[in-house]
Amino acid sequence: MRTALLVIDVQNDFCPGGALAVTEGDAVVAAANALMAHFDVVVATRDWHPPDHCSFASRHPDAELYDTVEVGGVEQTLWPDHCVQGSDGAALHPELDQRGIHLILHKGARRDLDSYSAFFENDRRTTTGLAGYLRELDVRQVTVCGLATDYCVLYSALDAARLGFEVRVIGDACRGVDLPDGNIARALEQMRTAGISII
Repeated sequence: MRTALLVIDVQNDFCPGGALAVTEGDAVVAAANALMAHFDVVVATRDWHPPDHCSFASRHPDAELYDTVEVGGVEQTLWPDHCVQGSDGAALHPELDQRGIHLILHKGARRDLDSYSAFFENDRRTTTGLAGYLRELDVRQVTVCGLATDYCVLYSALDAARLGFEVRVIGDACRGVDLPDGNIARALEQMRTAGISII
């Protein structure tokens, strides 16, 4: 059985000092580097937002950071401007060993549609093409690590399971936002309920 490692959004803006820093976000880098050699395929994702992306609170002057609004019929949490295409914040963490990565997948690149999942944009219909890529390589098992546990890791893992992959999440190779409070615990429980192994 061929296996894939998904390294989710290990980008400067999600690490300490970044625009949307996850607590201890950079702690996943060494773990991801150590894991890569154990998989047939390694895919790294990164948010790749245009400067006026719909997820940016700055685009919604009547709303506050972390409010939830509707954009094009899709529920959207409002974040600080982050991972703008071509910026240093959008770059993968400099200590992430890119020599072990086979594919870098950009997501959230459309102005009016965000993408938490590595497999689908947030309209839950538009695919990123990742499932087809993995299936063409005869991958059956997907292991997920990276940022953030309760958002992009969660949605990527749930979608992988829904698409029929055997899915594992390496808990200590992930870090979460925990917004709102308790969100990481809820995400872990949601993944377990979906049949995903947290290892």
